[in-house]
Amino acid sequence: MKIKDIINVLENMASPSLQEDYDNAGLITGNEEDECTGVLCTLDVTEEVVKEAIQKKCNLVVAHHPIIFRGLKRITGRNYVERVVIDAIKNSVAIYAIHTNLDNILHGVNGKMADRLALTNRAVLAPRKSVLKKLYTFVPLSHAEEVRLALFNAGAGHIGNYSHCSFYAEGTGTFKGEEGSQPFAGTTGELHLEKEVKIEVVFPTWIEGKLIQALLAAHPYEEVAYDIIPLDNRHSLTGAGLTGELAQPMEEKTFLALLKEKFQLKVIRHTRLLNRPIRKVALCGGSGSFLIINALQVKADLFITADIKYHEFFDADGRMVIADIGHFESEQFTIELLYDILVEKFPTFAVQKTVVNTNPVCYAV
Repeated sequence: MKIKDIINVLENMASPSLQEDYDNAGLITGNEEDECTGVLCTLDVTEEVVKEAIQKKCNLVVAHHPIIFRGLKRITGRNYVERVVIDAIKNSVAIYAIHTNLDNILHGVNGKMADRLALTNRAVLAPRKSVLKKLYTFVPLSHAEEVRLALFNAGAGHIGNYSHCSFYAEGTGTFKGEEGSQPFAGTTGELHLEKEVKIEVVFPTWIEGKLIQALLAAHPYEEVAYDIIPLDNRHSLTGAGLTGELAQPMEEKTFLALLKEKFQLKVIRHTRLLNRPIRKVALCGGSGSFLIINALQVKADLFITADIKYHEFFDADGRMVIADIGHFESEQFTIELLYDILVEKFPTFAVQKTVVNTNPVCYAV
C-alpha cells in the first residue's frame, strides 16, 4: 500500500477544497508514492510524535494540525517546527495534515464532539456557500435513465438528507453531423431532430472531474452537450460548527458536570449561568469565537468551543452560556476519529494512535 492510498481515503471523506484559505492541510513532508509501513494518528506533530512514529515503524503521521502553518524561510532547527521537519525528512517520515477540511464536514471534528454528548438532530452551524454547482445535460430518451443513474452513482443529486435528486424535462434537440462525424442518430450531413431529456443535478465542487467522466462514459453521443454553473446556495452538510439537541433538557450545572466528564476536563471557563435548562447545544472544536453570533441566531442554550478572549465572553449577552473547554480538549478525540476511519478502510493494516499527549497547556490544581 502506498501513502497516497491512505491520503485518498482521507480526502474522499474531507475534500481539500473545504479547507480555509489560511490553512495548510495536505501532505507536508514525504512522497505519496512511497510504500506505507504504518500510520500514526495524532492531533499535533511534535518531536516526540516523530520519534514515536520511527520507533513504531510508521512512515506516515496523520495529524489534525499542520506542523507548517506559515511559510518557512530557513530550516536550521532553531525551533520545534524546524526540528520536526528535519527529523521527519531525515527519517523518511511523511506528515499529512487534515485540518479545517475535517472541521468543515458534519461528521468530522465537531461530529466526534457531538458523539461524546449523544446529541441528536445535528446540523451544520454555519453552512458554506459556493460549494455547490449544477450540471445540465441533454440525453436521448433511450439513454436518459442510464445517464441519470451514472450521475447519481458518481455522487450528484444530494440535497440535505435526500439523494437521487434531479430535474427531468423532455424536449427536442437538433444537430447536423459534419464530415468525419459518426452521429448516434441521423445521417452525416443532414439536420436531425431528436427527442431528448434535459437532466439537471446539483453536486459538490470536488466531484466535478469524476462526474464528467461518468457522464461521458454513460452518454451515447459522440459529442456530449453539458453545462456547469456555480451556485451560491448554502451547502447544508459542510461548514463551520454544529448544532444538536440533548435527549432530555438538563440543568446548567448538571450539563457542565457531564461536559467535564465526557471531555476529561480539569476546568471550564464559562459565562454566567442563566438558570435555564440546556436542550439545544452548539459547538465548534478549536477556536470558535467567530461562531458566537451564529450560535445566538439558532437560539442555542449553550455554545462549546475554545480560545475565547475576555471581551468575547460578553458577546453571549445574557442569551446563552458560552463554555470554553480548551483547544486540545475540544479536539482530542479527533485522533480516534482518524484512527476509526482508517481502520474501517484498512482493517489489516498497521494504524495506531499516538500515546504522546501533545497538549501544551498545563493546569495547576
